Amino acid sequence: MKKLIALILVLFALNSYAQVTRTVTKLDENTVVKDGEGTVLPYAIWQKLMQTGDFQLKRSAGSTEFVVYKMTEQEKSVVEERRKSMNATLPKPRPTTSFKDGEKFSGYKLTDIDGNKYDIKDTKGKIVVLNFWFINCLPCKQEIPELNKLQAKFKDSTNVLFLGIALDDRYDLKEFLKTTPFSYNIVDNGRFYAERHKITAYPTHVVIGKDGLVKFHTLGFAQNTIYWLEKTVKEELSAP
Repeated sequence: MKKLIALILVLFALNSYAQVTRTVTKLDENTVVKDGEGTVLPYAIWQKLMQTGDFQLKRSAGSTEFVVYKMTEQEKSVVEERRKSMNATLPKPRPTTSFKDGEKFSGYKLTDIDGNKYDIKDTKGKIVVLNFWFINCLPCKQEIPELNKLQAKFKDSTNVLFLGIALDDRYDLKEFLKTTPFSYNIVDNGRFYAERHKITAYPTHVVIGKDGLVKFHTLGFAQNTIYWLEKTVKEELSAP
């Protein structure tokens, strides 16, 4: 009798697991996503919408298909708070081998694609956020919408400078930015600066504090990269 009960429990557990796994849908280029009028959207289109942070997917009743919809401000606020809570529990993004926490940043003079000049040899009193990237870097492109939101949060602060040091030339960058706006101050032909820091992986992010020391650095685009960039900038702004 005990063996029979045990067998029934095992079968029940296996059946429950199977039910759970059957409900999981992988979101990829094979996922059917429609707009509010029922039109099937290409993968590139609905991915672009999702990257803005203004849209969300909901599953159609009794179906594996999804409908994309624009969230209300309240819904976006709830999603943002959940994301922050989750990102706070994740491990800190992996550091680079090009920088060290607390080391003095060795700066230089830069000119962006619009002719604006920056001298980051002496960053005392200013927070500098650097992003080393290039156009054909997929994770670099994926994070741009999130980096734009980050920059927008501090756009009124004269003490925070965002610089996107790209490996590409000015013409290619101008063409790219026509379809993919990037609100950082974009510096072209940045390979010299990347090589100076021995950067070999992209994107690479660095935050320089008001005291001229490296406060945060990471390579790649982790789920909580933006969280840590924002966290570090806020901490530096509140520092004496």
